[in-house]
Amino acid sequence: MDDTHLVTCPYCGEEIEIYVEPDVRGSYVQDCEVCCNPWLVHVSREDDELFVQIGRADGSE
Repeated sequence: MDDTHLVTCPYCGEEIEIYVEPDVRGSYVQDCEVCCNPWLVHVSREDDELFVQIGRADGSE
């Protein structure tokens, strides 16, 4: 299982590869490595496949 995922920052538009711990599921906040704005990261897994959704976590979501 590959625990990295390519995401696009909803603020600056940069594509960034993030690592997701193998046991992580649900939502957490992480800052963009480029612009430092907060992301709301939602992680789900199904049949050894990783699904990651990124959204803003600045109160505008």
